[in-house]
Amino acid sequence: MTKIVTYNIQFGQGRDGKINLGRIIDSVKGADLIALQEVDRFWPRSGEIDQVREIINAFKSYDYAYGPGVDQAGGEIDHAGRPVRRQFGNLLLSRQPIVYCRHHLLPKSASIGPLSIQRSALECAVNFGDTPFRFINTHLTHINSETRVPQVEALLRIHHDAAHEGVPVSGAIEVNPLKDGGNYWEEGLMDFEVPPHAVVLGDFNSVPHTPEYEHMVGSLSPYGGRVTHPLGFVDAWVYGGGDVDAGFTSDVGDVPARLDYAFVSATLRNRIQKCWVDELAEGSDHQPVWVELSD
Repeated sequence: MTKIVTYNIQFGQGRDGKINLGRIIDSVKGADLIALQEVDRFWPRSGEIDQVREIINAFKSYDYAYGPGVDQAGGEIDHAGRPVRRQFGNLLLSRQPIVYCRHHLLPKSASIGPLSIQRSALECAVNFGDTPFRFINTHLTHINSETRVPQVEALLRIHHDAAHEGVPVSGAIEVNPLKDGGNYWEEGLMDFEVPPHAVVLGDFNSVPHTPEYEHMVGSLSPYGGRVTHPLGFVDAWVYGGGDVDAGFTSDVGDVPARLDYAFVSATLRNRIQKCWVDELAEGSDHQPVWVELSD
């Protein structure tokens, strides 16, 4: 059984206004794959600390990858005289080694009105048991549905184009006589195929029945069910037996809302054993979503 959790941690700030990464760490212990969003590095709001380092130090045997959407100079200078970079993004931790990762920036709209933040998707290939997965950890814009739809379309392109684009370093080694028969990319090649299965995890900032949700899982048919492509995704919460309109993970305007999801490749739908929301977690303004996949 592979246990997966996704959690928007809001840089460790709970509804009580207190910042405490310990509460976040305690809430996700025991998972094989952990996808966290809104992880800070060196922001004043979170105490100018490296939250990535704090979290990975609590999971010493786990591999990890971090993909910042926001990466900018912070105005501070470190002990070596370099500018300190403030970052904000997605952190993925895995009990098994991450074979490779790719970082994708999602479409962004400039704004003179609501705050517009660069969002991203961190794609990591991991083997659990005999199954290779691509886990995509993401956080979509909060602005509105119209600005999220292009981001969902980008996520689907990332998934559909993965096999066509291949692993980060692919091809054949050509002998270079000037290098004594060697090649400086030889150690970069990997004997690994792009996994066809994917699990998309994160805060979509949208509720079910919206265009972005239907882009992910397919539209409803008057003849019953959703028109989900066999190479598309299903909502793990629904396939785990949950009501599509329940499973609240946060709120919008003080109204409970399901904003956080685990979308699983339709090819894996029969392996979804359980999906639940940890309603007792207090480390953020969101709740963690857990999924169990059979081997």
